Amino acid sequence: MTEEDIVTLFQRWQTAHPEPTTELRFNSPFELLIAVMLSAQATDISVNKATARLFAVANTPTAILDLGEDGLKAYIRTIGLFNSKARHIIQTCELLLQRHAGQVPQDRAALEALPGVGRKTANVILNTAFGQPTIAVDTHIFRVANRTGLAPGNTPLAVEQRLLAVVPEAYRQHAHHWLILHGRYVCTARKPQCASCGIRDLCANPVMPP
Repeated sequence: MTEEDIVTLFQRWQTAHPEPTTELRFNSPFELLIAVMLSAQATDISVNKATARLFAVANTPTAILDLGEDGLKAYIRTIGLFNSKARHIIQTCELLLQRHAGQVPQDRAALEALPGVGRKTANVILNTAFGQPTIAVDTHIFRVANRTGLAPGNTPLAVEQRLLAVVPEAYRQHAHHWLILHGRYVCTARKPQCASCGIRDLCANPVMPP
């Protein structure tokens, strides 16, 4: 994909979705952190249902610790891997209080030091909660970047680094969300909606012939 194509691609996405954001529901960086930790191998819809109940009674590190691990599980047991997620969330809440006065840190190293928080989760928090131009590469973004030819790579980190190199600075803040939306609703894994794709003419590998 040429530089001109890339600019055109993001211009179209910007026109369609001027202010894209996560579909996870949250009202604070801490709520977003917990929601993203729960979202691994789970849908945003299922996470939102669980956090609506959880955050109504506990939406701070102290409040979640007061629930205890078993109490937390009662709110998130509908989500896959809830046992390990509950353990990580409790450990994370403890570290947030011990090291960060109960606040979510705004730097990658501190975020990745929290149990259950990897590079992808850290990127989501930095971008969505704190407005940093990071790009979290999930399965949707990995697929779109490779299939379209926007930023080919064999690993999520390789794709992330390539995206940061090719995405124009003016579009970098929202690139993460545009890519996710495109992968989730248009450039799907099994049946991509090529006929209605707004960037089909720019794609290096359209599944449907022109």
